[in-house]
Amino acid sequence: MTGYAIHTRETPAGTITIELKSVNSRFLDLQFRVNDELRALEPALREAIIGRVVRGKMECRLSFGRRAATGDGQAQAINTTLLATLANLQQQIRQQFAEAAPLSVAELLRWPGVIEETEISQESLQEDVNTAMRAALDTFIETRAREGAALQDVLLARIDMMDAIVLRITPLVPQLVAQFQQRASERLHDALGLAPAQNNGAQTLTREEALERIRQEVTLYGTRIDIAEELARLAAHLSETRHILKKGGQVGKRLDFMMQELNREANTVGSKAGMKELADAAMELKLLIDQMREQVQNLE
Repeated sequence: MTGYAIHTRETPAGTITIELKSVNSRFLDLQFRVNDELRALEPALREAIIGRVVRGKMECRLSFGRRAATGDGQAQAINTTLLATLANLQQQIRQQFAEAAPLSVAELLRWPGVIEETEISQESLQEDVNTAMRAALDTFIETRAREGAALQDVLLARIDMMDAIVLRITPLVPQLVAQFQQRASERLHDALGLAPAQNNGAQTLTREEALERIRQEVTLYGTRIDIAEELARLAAHLSETRHILKKGGQVGKRLDFMMQELNREANTVGSKAGMKELADAAMELKLLIDQMREQVQNLE
């Protein structure tokens, strides 16, 4: 599922920013964008996400801006020892080269090591990052929940449409079987009456035996094109799919399975369809199932 969240946390040492975003994926695919100095925190971030997210191609960005030095801040400090060394060296150089210009304040501030950053406790930083991650994940889950609720409405509407199709074509099944058996029986009777007599000495069936064979074949094939069982299973699968959606929770993988079962039954109905109304209905069912499958892959 898609989702987005960003959370910023101010700490005495600086500003922690965590950004989470994901796009649709059947599996969980994690990518991290973390500064090298914070790379040691990545395992904790990964563990936090895995604990609450199951699906999605997800990107996590972690940045940390150190707090600038203030009157009472301790994040940055002047290296007075290095300044004293620079002053002493400058004095020695100017004794040899009196015309040399003295170092400016700006040059001193840019001098490597003059401004030293106070070491930040990794333990404290880890705790602050964990707190920021929990807040970011809360927001992230909320955005996905809102999208999931909207998708649930879409899927339930598709289920209602398929239920209506099943209810519409179920009464046609006995009619289909009866019509087929009648037409097949008539054609076979005609063929039997027109068939030339066999005078080559080979064993032939009596008329009564031929008629019984016709009845057996027609009944057998009529059974093969009877889709009552497939429609009953379709109705049961649709009921279960509706139950899964309304129950909520992590439904993605269960719905994946239900889409496979619905598609299997719809394919069978299409292959057995002996009248245009049933063939058209099977195509409608497959179209709706394909639409549902695309959306189901977005659900966690």
